[in-house]
Amino acid sequence: MGNAVRGVIAFIPSERCQRFLVGHLKEMPLDRTLDLSSHQLRRLPAAACVFDELVKLYLSDNNLSSLPAELQGLRKLQLLALDFNCFEELPAAVCRLPQLSILYLGNNKLHYLPKQLSELRELTTLWLETNCFTDFPEVVCELTNLKTLHLGYNQIRMLPNNIQQLEELRSIWLAGNLLTEFPPVLLEMHFLAVIDVDRNRIRQFPSLSHMSGLKLIIYDHNPCINAPTVGDGVRRVGRWADSSDDDLEDNATKAVSEITEEVVDVQSEEKQSD
Repeated sequence: MGNAVRGVIAFIPSERCQRFLVGHLKEMPLDRTLDLSSHQLRRLPAAACVFDELVKLYLSDNNLSSLPAELQGLRKLQLLALDFNCFEELPAAVCRLPQLSILYLGNNKLHYLPKQLSELRELTTLWLETNCFTDFPEVVCELTNLKTLHLGYNQIRMLPNNIQQLEELRSIWLAGNLLTEFPPVLLEMHFLAVIDVDRNRIRQFPSLSHMSGLKLIIYDHNPCINAPTVGDGVRRVGRWADSSDDDLEDNATKAVSEITEEVVDVQSEEKQSD
């Protein structure tokens, strides 16, 4: 949709806006992707769920707090973006999307997840950053194909021991929580490639040199008295890193991007070989 149309939509009341958008959806998009982000939507009309061949649905940056039951008819949906909305609970229909592999739920008002989330057997990427979690949502530990978990900027104080059963997990993002110690359970998860505990309350770090899969540890903005010891080739972003790591600290975003690309490449190779 062009900028001119977006400019017009910005002045349309939300109820008329959603009728305008859905009314102009005449046929399945060629790329099987529907992007209704940033359109002031307060509800998703059921008519938007008629394209049962959809693979990607973007609903980010609206005013949604619920979704119609008809959403579960999108049986081939693989990506669903619900970030930057007003959800206080996860709509039941989301848990009935059998092919869903990527779910963005960041920047909402969630404080728990339903047990039905465990039915998403294909889920590999889950973003839950900037919500209202005070406890780690333990149903996440049942998502055995999960590879990336983002729980940054909540109020989590500890991780459950059963998170180590997520043997496919490669990156975990926990920045901006209330951790007072490096989660002991992560020391048992040698397969992790990326660990982000930036902006917590950790005072002392254990050695991570035994973690054979580790590629990047982000630990800056903690009141720590030491830096974590790591193996050869592991990048660190934080205080007391050595000179080569200090360069990375000045450009932490680049370091994260590079490592994330490496992890994605490895995961893609593994998927192709299966």
